[in-house]
Amino acid sequence: MIDLLKVLVCLPFLVYSCYSDIKTRRVSNKVWPVMLAAASPLIVYEMITLGLPYILRTLISFVVIFIFVYILFTIHAFGGADAKVLMVISIILPLFPKLSLNSTQLPLWGVPLLDLFTFSVFGNSVLLTVIVPLGLLFYNIVTVPPKELLKKPLYALIGYRQKIASLQEGHIRLIERYEETPDGVVSKFTRTGTSIDADTILKLKELHKKGSIGDYVWITPGLPFMIPITAGFLVAIVFGDIIFYLSLNYLVPSI
Repeated sequence: MIDLLKVLVCLPFLVYSCYSDIKTRRVSNKVWPVMLAAASPLIVYEMITLGLPYILRTLISFVVIFIFVYILFTIHAFGGADAKVLMVISIILPLFPKLSLNSTQLPLWGVPLLDLFTFSVFGNSVLLTVIVPLGLLFYNIVTVPPKELLKKPLYALIGYRQKIASLQEGHIRLIERYEETPDGVVSKFTRTGTSIDADTILKLKELHKKGSIGDYVWITPGLPFMIPITAGFLVAIVFGDIIFYLSLNYLVPSI
């Protein structure tokens, strides 16, 4: 019952953080203390009833996740909000919640050997982001002429074409940077992308008007990572750890 209440406490905050991340690419720092405070009566209750073993597991969960996300944040592989939500979850749910659906025990795939719920949430979220490149690839195969797609096949996994005439400022970035040279306009791939603001749009329209570039440019949407984290949270609760399940059922039997 306590585990179910913890999950129900977390879900509204995760849903709100997804909404905020989609709309503004930001999640207020105020969300996470409130989320922790909302769950604190349940945390305190379990610390009192389960005693020192539970407190130690909570401490281990937090320390492991803190070190892990701090390293990722330091190398700019992770956003601040993403790191904070995982740290808060590591305190609220240090172990896999024990839930049941009718007579079926959750998670359906069982608890992994490393019973650190938040670590499984992160692993699930990383794997679930694969869905986005596959979706983009399918969209580009359907909408982009084959000749153009073959010229820049990797672009099809990270972005899509947008008409210059309909470009708007927003949470998208140009995959390429356009530079004017004596020999004409040169486009170069940029790993982090080029921000699209009013000046950038004006420059692209001018280059298009001159005939220096075509009707379309490649852009990347920049997926808010709060969405995969929330999806990874739900998958961990219902199914379990995707990496553990795949390793146990497909990798280990083949060895």
